[in-house]
Amino acid sequence: MAKTIKELFGLAGKTAVITGGAGLLGYKHAEALMEFGANCVLVDICHEKAEKAAAELSEKFAGNALGVCTDITSKEEVERLKNKVVKHFGNINILINNAANNPKFEEIEKKEDLSKRFETFPLQNWMDDISVGLTGAFLCTQIFGTYFAEQNEGVILNISSDLGVIAPDQRIYRQEGISDWEQPTKPVTYSVIKTGLIGLTRYIATYWADKGIRCNALVPGGVYTGQNEVFLKKLTNLIPMGRMAEPDEYKAAVLFLCSDASKYMTGASLTMEGGRTCW
Repeated sequence: MAKTIKELFGLAGKTAVITGGAGLLGYKHAEALMEFGANCVLVDICHEKAEKAAAELSEKFAGNALGVCTDITSKEEVERLKNKVVKHFGNINILINNAANNPKFEEIEKKEDLSKRFETFPLQNWMDDISVGLTGAFLCTQIFGTYFAEQNEGVILNISSDLGVIAPDQRIYRQEGISDWEQPTKPVTYSVIKTGLIGLTRYIATYWADKGIRCNALVPGGVYTGQNEVFLKKLTNLIPMGRMAEPDEYKAAVLFLCSDASKYMTGASLTMEGGRTCW
């Protein structure tokens, strides 16, 4: 018997692991899934943030959220994370690769960050960013995906970005009164990582298709968090809808991609950026 629409979106009894779970969007991903019955594991490098976020979500939804401190760049720590989640909840059904080093515009504006122009981008920054955003996603996918393959069921969602589809327009970061050499930029690692996650999505979707694993990517645009008006005007001029996203606007898409509502969807990138990549 076919499921109803409500049943397709239901996640009762499912357990989701969300990397970067205590961050702005990671927290929102957890809200979306817990509202429809899922247990959520918020993975973060900061123990206090993870536990605090999990406690808030458990109280808000009268459900089960677990905060776990894990360095996702360590295979041993990710293995321990998997074992801990299975012991605590008895199963794992969903992985959201959300963690990333992502400097905000306010940080890019600082004088000490000007070395992050491409010509002088520090090798250590490159290695640190790639380690979290790509290597961390690879390790989590390898370990949790192997578990899913053994269960013949699982959903993997990679959080990419519109800058994984188009190049950043560095003009929106320009500041008056300083030389071209001093102008701040969006770091190269962000584009490389978010593009790489789309490639990982396609690879996993085909590699484990016969194991009941679906892997898709969400391609969001920027989220409004009080950015300064000069930057905001430059950016929104590049977006047909004329605004950035609100923090809650990706929740329905995450729910769709993690539930049986998207059961016949794999290897795809769901673009949700106000139309920016149309131009």
